[in-house]
Amino acid sequence: EICHRDLKLENTLLNGKLIKICDFGYSKSYLLHSRPKSMIGTPSYIAPEIFSRKEYDGKLADVWSLGVILYIMLVGEFPFGDQKDLQNLKKIMNQIMVVQYKIPDTVHMSQDCRNLLSRIFVANPMKRMSMREIKSHPWFLEKLPKEATKEDPISCVQSIEEIMSIVDEAKALPTTSSSDQLEDLVEALKM
Repeated sequence: EICHRDLKLENTLLNGKLIKICDFGYSKSYLLHSRPKSMIGTPSYIAPEIFSRKEYDGKLADVWSLGVILYIMLVGEFPFGDQKDLQNLKKIMNQIMVVQYKIPDTVHMSQDCRNLLSRIFVANPMKRMSMREIKSHPWFLEKLPKEATKEDPISCVQSIEEIMSIVDEAKALPTTSSSDQLEDLVEALKM
């Protein structure tokens, strides 16, 4: 089991009808590591619990980020604001913490889709939908080709040696300052 911790549009690739996730630089394996607790990720995609500086369930934080991606694809803008506007970063964090988003009246969205987003954008991660629940949600299953429901674990499995090589390489890479920037931002919010 792996949590990505930086799911965003920029880390997704389209290959025909397949979506592939890339850039596993911040990912954590539940087999190799402890539960995540560091503030990692891209601000507009970060789940509220990540700002707490306590251990969190990375898979549920990833669900939040997937909700942000879905919202952007359907609405054409970020649900909580775009982090490119550094002046509004504090406002974005506050909106995330209180789950303040709105679906514009001009956007046609089915009730099932609205329901899905409302169950993903939940501040308490223990009440947020899991991936298993999303996969059985009516909106997710609507018009889904049967072949898309089949998982092929063989095609996406790497050998233990390959995984350990990737982990060793990642450990040797210098850390980025995004974690420090997020911590500074959280400190600024407390003021």
